[in-house]
Amino acid sequence: MRSPLDTRGEPRLPHGGPRSLLKQAVLDERQPAHRRLNMVYRVGAGLMGIGFVVFGFFGLFSSIGLFATGNNAVFGLNSNGALSWLSIAVGLLLFVGMLKGGHFASTLNLVLGVLFVLSGFVNLAILRTDLNFLNFRIQNVIFSFVVGLVLLAFGTYGRFAGRLPHDNPYWGARHPRTARTLSAREREVERRRLELNDALVRERELRERAEEERRRRAA
Repeated sequence: MRSPLDTRGEPRLPHGGPRSLLKQAVLDERQPAHRRLNMVYRVGAGLMGIGFVVFGFFGLFSSIGLFATGNNAVFGLNSNGALSWLSIAVGLLLFVGMLKGGHFASTLNLVLGVLFVLSGFVNLAILRTDLNFLNFRIQNVIFSFVVGLVLLAFGTYGRFAGRLPHDNPYWGARHPRTARTLSAREREVERRRLELNDALVRERELRERAEEERRRRAA
């Protein structure tokens, strides 16, 4: 069965489906739109990573037991040794995403955002049970939801909007034939612009030579 067509008669997604779309979309940092997307992904991963590492280190310095329970507040959030180490690990992973940037950072933000939202639901369900080994409280659950939504916002930026610009790499992955056509047109326009510039330069040089010859003869 053929995939649904858009207004230009092209498949909305590659034949391989969404997974193929994610693999095809590659950020080229030499292009302005790609640099803007890359900066958003890097900043999002870096800021969230700093927050998690700071929270984790303060939790460790508080000498809280690995699976301690009770009121062990760090920056208004309950914690223990296990949660502190987990926070540091997540923060370092986000730092890796910040360093790599591009599609990797976007996907990392997206995946971690989904995991944090799911973690909020899971920990809300086990909040008052013996399975709550991370010593969560309701404020931790709310924080998990908020962090998950923020990471999702950073991860999905410029990827799933309805009207992406044509220089967006994810738009190009969804409309490969149109993207190739537009790219060919842009290269042709650039080639003609360079030819016109060369012609103008040669014409100016000829005028300068003619003027110089006229002055020499007049002298």
